[in-house]
Amino acid sequence: MSELGRPAGLTGKHVLVAGARRTGASVVDVLLGLGARVTVADADPAQLASLEDRKTELTTDLASLPAGCDLVVTSPGFRPDSPLALAARAGGVEMIGEPELAWRLGQDPAVCPDGPPRWLAVTGTNGKTTTTGMLEAILLAAGEDAVACGNIGLPIVDALRAGHRVLAVELSSFQLEWSPSVAPSAGAVLNVADDHLDWHGSMAAYAAAKARVLRGGVAIAGLDDERAAALLRAAPARVHVGFTRGEPDPGQLGVRRDAGILLDRAFPDEGDRRGTGLAALADIAPAGPPGEANALAAAALARAHGVPAEAVAAGLRAYAPGAHRGAVVAESNGVRWLDDSKATNPHAAAASLAAHDRVVWVAGGILKGAHVDDLVLAHRGRLAGVVVLGVDRAAFLDALARHAPEVPVVDVGGGDDGPMDPDPMTAAATAAASLAHPGDVVLLAPAAASMDMFRDYAARGDAFAAAAQRVAGVREPVADPGAGS
Repeated sequence: MSELGRPAGLTGKHVLVAGARRTGASVVDVLLGLGARVTVADADPAQLASLEDRKTELTTDLASLPAGCDLVVTSPGFRPDSPLALAARAGGVEMIGEPELAWRLGQDPAVCPDGPPRWLAVTGTNGKTTTTGMLEAILLAAGEDAVACGNIGLPIVDALRAGHRVLAVELSSFQLEWSPSVAPSAGAVLNVADDHLDWHGSMAAYAAAKARVLRGGVAIAGLDDERAAALLRAAPARVHVGFTRGEPDPGQLGVRRDAGILLDRAFPDEGDRRGTGLAALADIAPAGPPGEANALAAAALARAHGVPAEAVAAGLRAYAPGAHRGAVVAESNGVRWLDDSKATNPHAAAASLAAHDRVVWVAGGILKGAHVDDLVLAHRGRLAGVVVLGVDRAAFLDALARHAPEVPVVDVGGGDDGPMDPDPMTAAATAAASLAHPGDVVLLAPAAASMDMFRDYAARGDAFAAAAQRVAGVREPVADPGAGS
C-alpha cells in the first residue's frame, strides 16, 4: 500500500482518534504517515492493545480531550451529544469522521497529485451494501480503477492510499453526520425509513444526515420512496436524477416491463430518444423489488460517471449478493428457510416479507426507536406464524396481539431482560418448524438490530442457518439460486 504525500495541515498536529477498530487503526496509520501526533481512545483495552506497536498514546478516556488536541477523528458510533463530542465542542476542537478525513486528503494536491478520486456515494435506510457492490461490479466491468469502500468494509483512507481513481462509497447516516464537507461527484439516497432514531434524536435529523450525500454534482434518489424523493427535490446539486420501478420519464431511470429491461432516460446514448436499455431484469440478483431498485441506483451512479450501457449489463450479471440477504439456508419437507438477517429495521423486513405468500416470520432484537405496528398490519395476511426473540420482543408481541390476533405466536425470550434459552436460535428454529407447513417459508427478517444477543447481524444469520439445518435435518447449506456463481 503506497504512502500518501504529506500535506502541511496535519504535520505536527495532535489528533485524537476515537475508536481503535479496523477503521480507527487505518486512520492512525495514515495520520502517523502524515507526521501527526496521535492519541487513540477506546473503551476496550484489548482494542487499544492491538495498536501498542504504533507510536501513539493510548487512553480509555472517552469523555475529555488530551492536552493540546487540534482535531478529533471519530468512529461513527459517537453521537453528537456524547461526552466526547460535547468536550470537543466546548474546547473549540473540530470533530470529523474518517470519510471526511479521506475527502479532505483527496482534495489536497500533495496527497493526490493526479487530482482527487471520483466519489460515487450511496446511502439509504436499506440496500446500501447491495447497491455499492453492484456499482463496484459495474465500474470494474467498464475497466475503471475502482473499489467499494466505506461502510461496506474497506476504510476509505485505505482506498485512497491504494491510489484507486473511482470510489464506490457506502455511507451510513452516522458517517454522514461527521462529514460536513463531503460532496460526491454523484450521490444517491435509496430510501429513508424509521431507523437509528435513538441515535439521531428525530426523523428530521436522520433525513438531514442522509441528504448530505446529495450535495455534489449529481443528486440521485428513489422516487418510489416519498422521503427520498423529497430530499432530491431540495438537493443543492446541479443535476437531479430520479429512479423508479415504473416507466421512467425524461431525466429518470426506470423499468420497461414489457421488454423486461432497465431503461435510462437521464443519460441516454446519442440517438436513443426513448431511452437506452441497460440490463435485463432477469440478470439482477437478488430478484424482486429491492434488487431492482438497488440496480437502478447503481446504474444511475455509473451512468453519471459516463459508464457505457454494456458495462452496466455486464456488471449486474457478474454481481453476486452478499450473505444474510435472503439466502436459502435449508430446505426440507416442502419448507424453505431463508436468512435475511440484514433486515435490521422494519422497512427492510417489509420488503423481505412482501416477497413471499405464506411466511413463518422469525423477528426481534433492538428496534432503535422504530415501531412495528404498520409492518404487522401490512403483512398479517401472509403470516402463518411468528417466532419472536430479543430485548424488544414486547413491541412485536403487542403489535401482533392488536393487529393479527389470529396468527400463532411463540415467544422464545432473549435479550437482557431475564432468563432465556441457552441456545435461543435453535429454540426459535424448533418453534418455527412446528408452525410451518409444506409450501411455507421460514424467514429470518428480524426488523431489528442484533447486538442484544449476537455480535452482529452476520453472527445472527449464521446462528439461524446452523439452527435451521439442524432442525430441518439438512447436512449441507442449500445454495441461494439467486446469488449467482
